[in-house]
Amino acid sequence: MHSHGAETLVENANRVYYANLYAKDHRHKTFHGLHHQASHDGQQLLGKEPWWKAGVFYQVYPASFKDSNGDGWGDIPGLISKLNYLADLGVDCVWLSPVFDSPQQDMGYDVRDYQSIYAPYGTVEDVDTLTSECHKRGMKLILDLVVNHTSIEHIWFRESRSSRTNSKRNWYIWKPPRYNEKGERIPPTNWRGYFACPTWTWDEATQEYYLHLYAPDQPDLNWENKECREAIYEDTMRFWLDRGVDGFRIDTVNKYSKRTEYVDVPVTDPRWESQPAPEMWCNGPRIHEFIREMTAQALAPYGAVSVGELSNMAGPTDVLPYVSAARRELDMVFEFSMIRLGTGGGFGPKYIYRPYTLPTLKEHVARFQTFIEGTDGWTTVFCENHDNGRAVSRFGDASSPGLWARSSRVLALWQATLTGTLFLYQGQEIGMVNMPETWGIEDYKDVESRSFYEDALQSGSTELRDQTMNGLRILARDHSRIPFQWDGNSKHAGFSDADETWMRVHDRYKDINVARQTGDPGSVLEFWRHILKLRKHFADLFVYGSFRSREDADLNRYVYIKESSIDIRGRAGVKRKALVIMNWSKDTQSCVDVRAALGCQEHEVHLLITSLDGIQTNGVETQTALGPWEGRVYLNFQPRI
Repeated sequence: MHSHGAETLVENANRVYYANLYAKDHRHKTFHGLHHQASHDGQQLLGKEPWWKAGVFYQVYPASFKDSNGDGWGDIPGLISKLNYLADLGVDCVWLSPVFDSPQQDMGYDVRDYQSIYAPYGTVEDVDTLTSECHKRGMKLILDLVVNHTSIEHIWFRESRSSRTNSKRNWYIWKPPRYNEKGERIPPTNWRGYFACPTWTWDEATQEYYLHLYAPDQPDLNWENKECREAIYEDTMRFWLDRGVDGFRIDTVNKYSKRTEYVDVPVTDPRWESQPAPEMWCNGPRIHEFIREMTAQALAPYGAVSVGELSNMAGPTDVLPYVSAARRELDMVFEFSMIRLGTGGGFGPKYIYRPYTLPTLKEHVARFQTFIEGTDGWTTVFCENHDNGRAVSRFGDASSPGLWARSSRVLALWQATLTGTLFLYQGQEIGMVNMPETWGIEDYKDVESRSFYEDALQSGSTELRDQTMNGLRILARDHSRIPFQWDGNSKHAGFSDADETWMRVHDRYKDINVARQTGDPGSVLEFWRHILKLRKHFADLFVYGSFRSREDADLNRYVYIKESSIDIRGRAGVKRKALVIMNWSKDTQSCVDVRAALGCQEHEVHLLITSLDGIQTNGVETQTALGPWEGRVYLNFQPRI
């Protein structure tokens, strides 16, 4: 990649300081030096809050990160070999997506044994080594915990389905059949699940149906059963916490409590016999009781960090109970209204793409930036994960000549300046993009992608098939799961030496990779490294600061103010502020009146960072028009770095 310089700082001394950060020999040392400078104003809050609030979390999708043994699958030893890379990036905690033993019907989200590791990934001892090596580098490790359901091959389910009288029968949700007016057997309810299929599967041996919100291979555990809950805490949480892991990302955390009346829902889509029914299993009547118990019995005694996956939330008032410190439930949650923009819903029309405008995105972000103000709750910041398309392909411009890198850097600036705990997904830091549009459905490996495409085929509608394929090209989970691009010269982008990898490497790997971007001041990777350091250095503004959106109706500019709780030194009662202004378009846009926005004099305006180079930083003359996909951060005080 040969793009422009990533940033221009306030003073020549600062330019020199940041230039030194590019040097490979000094990068690790410099990062830790800046991270531990607690004397500056912006660092004052770090000693008063839990480590995970200002921490940078990095999600690793193990199948696709680094293959160490040439079998075409990424593995834990491969991840261990790249920990210095993550430490140099500025990562504080590694989130490892599921590695437990599994038949891999849903890439490890169907667990066969919580206390064993899927053999291609490694061993339990490899996880121990990973934990130790993370800790040596000052990083934490959290595992992906999947306890709404198991695999059909888990010993618990094999016992449960062995007979109606088995002691574990009630560890899953079994119901007798119903019969229609023709005497035909039908499921207990008309609910439709997340993978374009009914939520009930018939078991011929015991003559009952079992419930599964996802694939038939993923039967739901019955959290109403206390013995089942205790086994979950002991076998899946305490086992790993005793081995030294630091916490969990908890999958589908608001689906443990179902509505136990098990009744039909209204027909909202006449195309199917089964109907979307998230109101029957999301945020159920005992959900907060279950989570409080889980935290008290399994997480709190270890000081484990928890981040839960919430879906189908009505709004912030429903999210807050999960993250209120006084309620002692979860530390953080992922709320998906912003990242799901463009989708047609969670069920039938999910992959029928729905265009949206920048003001709509701003509205979602503002809602979940501000809902914690005046409360004891906390929020998260993310725009990529393993369940969505790549951010630069969805929110930026990955296809226009010259704009891929520019928009990737603007998205980095956006994420790094938002309030809350920041989560990065592997490859986001180098601007990895969606799979090429020329790839066919045969290149999509995900059970969800294939299920929705097959459902469209069965409809007999060519229009629905084409609409679904178009939506998959933008939104499919597969985009985030292609192998990581380490270099542009090695076989399979440096991911693996195998003859064939489990998933194709992207066609653009020669242009988008770590090796090409390392040491290039204008690269997406080096920009991320810098902006993460600034985020921590000015944590009072970017991690903890209040958020105030401006220019909400503007279709091309994204503007907001971040305000600290800390006064500017020597100016009692005047809070430190940052103005973030970004051009989210291909066209030049005017700059806002920076002085007026910050409420200060012209000589008090300072440009902290720009996503482009070549702009002088001596105050107001930097308030020129914004070029295509350009972002800037202005301060109302002289920064001290």
